[in-house]
Amino acid sequence: MCAVIGAYLKLPSATDFSLLEMLFIESGIRGLHATGVSYIKDNKIVTIKQPVKSSKFVEMYNFEDMRNEDGNLYLIGHCRYSTSDLEYNQPFSNQQVAIVHNGVISQEMPENWEGMYGYKTETRNDSELLLKSIEAGENPLSFWHDASISAIELHLDKKMVYYRNGKRPIHHTKVPNGVFVSSTADIVERTGFTSYAEEVDKDLRVTYDGDSYTEEQTLTDTQDLQLA
Repeated sequence: MCAVIGAYLKLPSATDFSLLEMLFIESGIRGLHATGVSYIKDNKIVTIKQPVKSSKFVEMYNFEDMRNEDGNLYLIGHCRYSTSDLEYNQPFSNQQVAIVHNGVISQEMPENWEGMYGYKTETRNDSELLLKSIEAGENPLSFWHDASISAIELHLDKKMVYYRNGKRPIHHTKVPNGVFVSSTADIVERTGFTSYAEEVDKDLRVTYDGDSYTEEQTLTDTQDLQLA
């Protein structure tokens, strides 16, 4: 069990940053062992990961320092619950996109991944396979239809994409200047939001670019069979 977090905010206020800090702290109940963020600044995706719980992470870093030069905030985060070690924490990122993921992509041994899926990974964390499929232009919900997925993508062109396939939770809280994304609604309630946390529909990919939301329904193989 892990937590995914997203914040896409136009000209965020001090209150927005306080809510984001509390969102990380409250999300820590789903992942006590490591915390990380990716954000866009100076036309780059910057990623920070630390093997600490979220309450410690927010003491170490100031989210206001992660604000983009245009005054906005483009950020995703992850709180990890580890049953083994603290290697290969999230987010995973390259020069164009960063991802955070809650769920299981593959239970096969990492040494078999390239032969089975065609992706060479740098780590032994199966969430990296999600990033590799995005790099290859695949729709993760259909490509990994047997996996459990709730995920957020942050793209260098200042778009945020988030989705789930029904096996893990994800919610979005729309505010006047943007959107917050969280794993569960109760995390949002404990944080102190006045806005309602809405569950994202199963197999729906939501893209937010700061001006509008675009929704894309994904048909999995199971759904295709049921509709046939």
